[in-house]
Order: sequence, then C-alpha cells, then structure tokens
Amino acid sequence: MHADEVETDVALVRRLVAGQFPRWAGLPVTAVESAGTVNAVYRLGTDMTVRLPRVEAGARDVGREGRWLPRLAPLLPVSVPVPLGRGEPAEGYPWVWSVHPWLDGENPVVGAVPGTTRLAEELAAFVTALRRVDPTGAPTAYRHGPLKTRDTATRDAVGLLSGVIDTGAATAAWEEALSAPTWQGPPVWVHADLSPGNVLLTGGRLTAVIDFGCMGTGEPAVDLIPAWSLLTADARDVFRAAVDADDATWARGRGWALSIALSELSYYRVTNPVMAAIARHVIHEILTDRR
Repeated sequence: MHADEVETDVALVRRLVAGQFPRWAGLPVTAVESAGTVNAVYRLGTDMTVRLPRVEAGARDVGREGRWLPRLAPLLPVSVPVPLGRGEPAEGYPWVWSVHPWLDGENPVVGAVPGTTRLAEELAAFVTALRRVDPTGAPTAYRHGPLKTRDTATRDAVGLLSGVIDTGAATAAWEEALSAPTWQGPPVWVHADLSPGNVLLTGGRLTAVIDFGCMGTGEPAVDLIPAWSLLTADARDVFRAAVDADDATWARGRGWALSIALSELSYYRVTNPVMAAIARHVIHEILTDRR
C-alpha cells in the first residue's frame, strides 16, 4: 500500500516475541487479515495481538497509545486495547512495536449495519465520554485543525478522481463545509479515526474501539465521521442529537468525512479495495444527504 512499507511475516513476529517477551515465546502466531493501513496485525495465542507498524509514521503512535490508553480506558464505555508490552527494533525490523489484548468483535460492513439507531446511541456515548476527559497535557490529535488546512489536499484528491466520482458535486459539498463557522471552543479529546475498521461490534452492539494512533485534542467535529460511514440517514439524526452537534459542527463533520474519504479513495483505489469501498460509500452518503 505504501512505497516505504516494511514487509513483515509470522516468522519475524515469532523471533521478535521470543527475543523480547520470552514468557510468550511458545504461543502460536497467526496473521490477521485486515484492511488496516498503518499496522500489520498478528494474533498471539488466543488473547493477544502483535502490531507492527508498516511505516515509520505508525511507529510514533506506539508511545502515544502506551501513555494515554491506560488513562483513558477506565473513562470510556467500551473496551479499548490498552497495551500489554512495547517491543524494540530487532531482527531487522526497524521500529518500536506493541502487544495488545485481543478484543472480540467484528468490523461492521458499510451499508449493511444492523440496528443502526442503537449503534448511533452507542457511538455517541463513546464520543461524548471521550470529550469529557480532562485534556490537560494531552497531545494534539493527528486531525485537529480547521478544515481550510485540508483544502489543497482535498481539491487535489478530487482532481485525481475525475471520471470516478461526481467531482462537481464533491467540490460543491466541500466548499459548503468550508463555509461553516470555525470551532471557537476549547480543544477536546477525540479519537480522530472512527472509521469502520476501528470499530468492533458483537451481536450488533458496539463493544470496542481500537487503533488510537490519531487520538489527542482537537475540535469535536472530527469524531462525527461515523455518521456517514456507518449510519443510515435516520440514525444520523439520532447520533447528531446525542452528541449535541449544532449546524456548524455538523457541517464541519461532514467536511471532515468527505475530505478523508476523497483522500483515501484517491490513494487506495487500486491497493486496498476495502478502504476504497468505504470511501466510495462515504462520498455517496454525503452527496445524497446534505441535511
């Protein structure tokens, strides 16, 4: 997926674990099929995972998760992957890596999520609980600034998608989002990447949120993106009411979702079919639901 991606495999994981966590050396290791773009994931035994960053930028997330997830976990209404151990570069692998608990659940399939009204309420409860956490000393989220800082990249992505999507409608929707008033409140805690791949459901219920590498403080609109990737139009209204999003925040949230989807579709259209399908779905939902 990435020009600078490092290749990993089961044999490498076994060597890394044996060398740095000998108490787990005898556990089986299996690759986890995932559309994730930042980490290669391996199951260690039955109740742990090993995450190896694919690119150097992902390695910087290891320290952030190790520091903050133990503090956030008791304050959130669903499970999060509090790290169990941090690995160091070795065996030809160049970056830090991590061991996490295995969290049961399935990633939702976009466009086919059952009980989306209940999911809307559960997502809103997670987002609201995270916002309430004291932001003192917290890092800045990966996605945090005003939408205008994404303008060039978003328009570039639209240009690359000529003939793939309705670029005129996408540009109009983007410009509408840009016209929304900017956030004037204090920064709040956000996950900043509430995509379908980072949400786990069990029996249709939200049971876990994973991959907090983008987390930090920012404006609340960035955590509205699941409204267009996971929820139906009716459930969107439930979600919006539960997170108390005013018109400007909702418009910016739509802009965040659109900008991310356009960038991901232009980047992953050939290399990651799952990510591309999610991005197409989000773009379609936004262009057909401009409430």
